[in-house]
Amino acid sequence: MRQKHKGDLSPAQLMMLTIGDVIKQLIEAHEQGKDIDLNKVKTRTAAKYGLLAQPRLVDIIAVVLPQYWKVLVPKLKAKPIRTASGTAVVAVMCKPHRCPHISFTGNTCVYCPGGPDSDFEYSTQSYNEYKYDPYLQTRNQIEQLKQLGHRVDKVEFIVMGGTFMAHPEEYRDYFIQDLHDALSGHTSNNIYEAVKYSERSLTKCIGITIETRPDYCMKWHLSDMLTYGCTRLEIGVQSVYEDVARDTNRGHTVKAVCESFHLAKDSGFKVVAHMMPDLLNVGLERDTEQFTEFFKNPAFHPDGLKLYPTLVIRGTGLYELWKSGRYKSYSPSNLIELVARILALVPPWTRVYHMQRDIPMPLVSSGVEHGNLRELAFARMKDLGIQCHDVRTREVGIQEIHHKVWPYQVELVRRDYVANGGWETFLSYKDPDQDILIGLLRLQKCSEETFRFELVGGVSIVQELHVYGSVVPVSSRDPTKFSIRALVERGGGERRGKGKKTHIQAQWGCVKGRPTKRATNS
Repeated sequence: MRQKHKGDLSPAQLMMLTIGDVIKQLIEAHEQGKDIDLNKVKTRTAAKYGLLAQPRLVDIIAVVLPQYWKVLVPKLKAKPIRTASGTAVVAVMCKPHRCPHISFTGNTCVYCPGGPDSDFEYSTQSYNEYKYDPYLQTRNQIEQLKQLGHRVDKVEFIVMGGTFMAHPEEYRDYFIQDLHDALSGHTSNNIYEAVKYSERSLTKCIGITIETRPDYCMKWHLSDMLTYGCTRLEIGVQSVYEDVARDTNRGHTVKAVCESFHLAKDSGFKVVAHMMPDLLNVGLERDTEQFTEFFKNPAFHPDGLKLYPTLVIRGTGLYELWKSGRYKSYSPSNLIELVARILALVPPWTRVYHMQRDIPMPLVSSGVEHGNLRELAFARMKDLGIQCHDVRTREVGIQEIHHKVWPYQVELVRRDYVANGGWETFLSYKDPDQDILIGLLRLQKCSEETFRFELVGGVSIVQELHVYGSVVPVSSRDPTKFSIRALVERGGGERRGKGKKTHIQAQWGCVKGRPTKRATNS
């Protein structure tokens, strides 16, 4: 039978030859212990077979033989940052709804488009395809991550779309139930059954994050969210100044923010604050001062921060002020300078998650002009000779991806501080010389005012137990990677010793991800 020449082959056949050749080169490089530039290999091999387009990573991953999976897939993994912190984050959007405080303030926040009846709703651009269906959103994202070479044994949900707890109870229960069912594949009759099956699923939910406001963070809201399996709250603060809260029509006071932090921490939640520098009537000096207050005042002391510099968007009250010249955004250089100085203030127990909203730049009339604000702020910090010591910057997975560094000498470090009426202990495994964080354990001794009956009487809560780096299944071991099980086996005794002075008479509580909880039980 006559062998086909390249000219006789279809583009699809040429692509398959290209993919096979790329895999062969990767195997040879691995066996010879050589580093390889994947993009150059793909470009060179595609040109060799006369193709204008490179093979897609998902297509290469799909044909890797099982015996080479552990070797090749880490080199082929697209967007490694997606699981660098040890879990696969799945962001889901609830259906659009009006701002909950319109009914008693008469208007939305001055910078907010206002919900589904406004002329701009950025969330619909990426989630409208699934009609805000929680099940479809979850299944689609999990399949995408698998195709990109990521493990999805451990999933953390982030429920976006505004104040989720402002929705009717029936909708909330349906939404959360479908998130759990999407992982387990079981069709549940109620939310309790959904959580039960999700606990035993191969793809486990280790946590749920819900966005809320201080006025939707009351005791009954918190109890409902504990039922859902929620582990972290993102609370909209925006500013620590009462006059700014009033001028922006927030619909709540700063005192209410502090009270919501206190209630949330006393219920076992991690608390992430949303803050907005560059709001009207503030200025650079007051902005810097408010973040100093925010990180030093024990009435705040969040576990995490999302930094969202103010954006001027059509259809908002702020847009009208900007158009009439009564509001002006910071210049790009001033904003970068401010963000750099804010990052230098972040304590080592706080994680900075995001630094700008995911809104297409053409839709922004004024505000952030760069899509890489974090990178620019870090460059400015380097110029100023200052450093950022937040959790994310120091994570071992992030350090490995961005700087190709790996911890050498690992030590256990303890930090104690007063926060939100209670006492918190932050234990971390780190390489002190390179400042690389491998894992952390947050302990909080509840205040005497806790309303949860199971936490009364000096109970200490395991607020968070997290080991950073590529995902390792809850029940598995991998000597080349860090995992919760390995860290607990190494540090269990040290945890008891380090926490003994503060927490010796306390009972222990854990409201975090149930599969992880089982892995850490002694």
